[in-house]
Amino acid sequence: MLGRGQAEGTGMCGRFAMALDPERLRRFYGLVETPRVQPRYNITPASPVGVVRPRGPHDARRVWRELLWGLVPFWAKQPRLGRMINARAETVASKPAFRAAFRYRRCVLPASGFYEWRRPPGGGPKQPYYFTAANDEPLSMAGLWERWQGEDGS
Repeated sequence: MLGRGQAEGTGMCGRFAMALDPERLRRFYGLVETPRVQPRYNITPASPVGVVRPRGPHDARRVWRELLWGLVPFWAKQPRLGRMINARAETVASKPAFRAAFRYRRCVLPASGFYEWRRPPGGGPKQPYYFTAANDEPLSMAGLWERWQGEDGS
């Protein structure tokens, strides 16, 4: 789903917060174990983020894993060429950067809320607006993950 901000070319959800109770996360997502998380209110691309994903290809039990935010395609020579944080619903299944991850490596990024930057009606610098669920439930953002290893083994 594309948000209004994406249609305007401002990007979509470049920062978010995750300050949910660990036990609540375990129950809400049906996790095998309670995750070890600390509240974070300004999560940015290239930061570590907690995700919910299946334990393995043949094990659907849900686990909490920490990954770096920003997909680097497995075939990229250097990570700076990747670190993509948005994918369009219309092309995610066909674009080379997302195709394999979309088919085999999906996850959910839990969030307390996310920020969108907008210019005030009277003009001036953009201001962050914070969005949460009206019912105070966790927000679940669709994610893709990939394994990437540099030529030096890192």
